Amino acid sequence: MCGRYASTRAPADLADLFEARWDPRETLAPSWNVAPTDPVWAVVERKDRATHAVERTLRAVRWGLVPSWAKDPGVGARMINARVETVHEKPAFRRALAKRRCLLPADGFYEWRTEPTGNDGKTYKQPYFIRPEDASVMAMAGLYEFWRDRGVADDDPAAWLATATVITTEAADAAGRIHPRMPLALDPADYGAWLDPAHQDVNALRALLHTPADGRLAVRAVSTEVNSVRNNGPRLLEDAPAR
Repeated sequence: MCGRYASTRAPADLADLFEARWDPRETLAPSWNVAPTDPVWAVVERKDRATHAVERTLRAVRWGLVPSWAKDPGVGARMINARVETVHEKPAFRRALAKRRCLLPADGFYEWRTEPTGNDGKTYKQPYFIRPEDASVMAMAGLYEFWRDRGVADDDPAAWLATATVITTEAADAAGRIHPRMPLALDPADYGAWLDPAHQDVNALRALLHTPADGRLAVRAVSTEVNSVRNNGPRLLEDAPAR
């Protein structure tokens, strides 16, 4: 699974990179420890209600997809990932796969491996940061949904909650030595096809997904401070001390 990641680039830089419109009034702080239910940046394409033209925008969503039919938004905490092997079949994801796809920009993601502390049989969870070798932005493939809070008035901005999930696959190459699952990504040349809401050929869409950086990934043991969602900052990416 992908349960934590880092996203520290400025929204203006992300908007330029993904050729997306961004409202400067919407801001998120950089995060070296993005956790489930946190607000995150997503790149989406939707029809403008006034002009009916499809626009690509950078917007904030909550990580953890809440299906439109859910009784409450709490289910989102359990839907941070969608397996590529079954995403087209699961009721929570299949409609979003056909109509509401997004990109979730990341510097890289974290996975954990159980390591021995010594010869006493004790272990600890060692986090690893996995990113493209060239330090480029990872465009993680995602799905998004809107959930209507029936307890809020129609004209209240809080009436609608936008949420997203990360699509994952079996890990290979460097990442596979740490954890059996990893997020999928897209090449820049495929952004348009993935985001286009009119493109609804599920098989063709799934064919666009691939290993981040085509498997050219750098894997590094980092500070165990990332184990707590309360911790944040560049220090989380410092090399793990020798044990």
